[in-house]
Amino acid sequence: MSGHSESVNAASHQPDRAWYELAIDVHAEAVEPVSALLASFGYNDGVAIDEPYVQDGDGDNLQIDVEKPFTIHTWVADSDYRPEIVEEIRTALWHLGMMRPIGDLRVSTLAEEDWANAWKEHFTVHRIGDRVVVRPPWLAYDAQGDEVVVELDPGMAFGTGLHPSTRLSTLGVEQVVSPGGRVLDVGTGSGILAIAALKLGAAHVDAVDVETVAVRATVENAARNGVANKVDVRHGSVGPGEPFQGEYDVVLANIIARILIELADAVVVATRPGGSMVLAGIITEREADVVAAFSKRGADVITRRQEEDWVSLVLRRSDAS
Repeated sequence: MSGHSESVNAASHQPDRAWYELAIDVHAEAVEPVSALLASFGYNDGVAIDEPYVQDGDGDNLQIDVEKPFTIHTWVADSDYRPEIVEEIRTALWHLGMMRPIGDLRVSTLAEEDWANAWKEHFTVHRIGDRVVVRPPWLAYDAQGDEVVVELDPGMAFGTGLHPSTRLSTLGVEQVVSPGGRVLDVGTGSGILAIAALKLGAAHVDAVDVETVAVRATVENAARNGVANKVDVRHGSVGPGEPFQGEYDVVLANIIARILIELADAVVVATRPGGSMVLAGIITEREADVVAAFSKRGADVITRRQEEDWVSLVLRRSDAS
């Protein structure tokens, strides 16, 4: 078995060090023993496991498909690597393969490059609505006409404006946000819609997300856009016992259809009579279910937008309280 002391130093003090990646596809029943084997050779005893998932088109009902192969990876610094390591692993894999399906070991070399800078080259200034433009921190852009510019670090959290549901949501935000309005953003992600709403004139936005990384990202993105004093971000959702109560002029919810249906009552209650809701993350085959859930609670569709298989709806709550 190989030692690891130099690998730790290589990662922290020798950024130009090359690495060997060892990867193998295995049956679900072989994941544990093969992971233990590769971990004994890898940097810091670590492995990464790519699990095969099956899910609905909108990302809902995510499940591991145990009939498909799992891919296990580990990495070895070149200071620790010896050709006999590969032979030792292959011998052990041959014995393990007697009991369950195991593929061939793949060995490749990697330079310790700055991947962050590599992908930054492909993220540029882009328009995501009629007025809203998103720019990454490393590119300058001056607003033209009535444009509003949202500065967003795409590496921080989900929600860069590139997904159809975000673009459709933004058009809805542009349609219903009025100067001085109060907005609730449910499932804020990177905070992109909350920040756009504020730059379009909203007086204040309360934002919630069940993911702590999203809460942190929204706080940081709000600060970089100069609107931190106008947004309150909390961990949670919408409804009784959640961080924000009361009624809002606009409620935004770019999630998925199943969650929208579950939260329909809470979203409508959070919208003032006559107020608006912008819903997105809906695939076409679930649209009717979402519309029905909100309609029976007194919220009717006033605008429908579609891009590819994704639908966004703007609804209005009945004036009746």
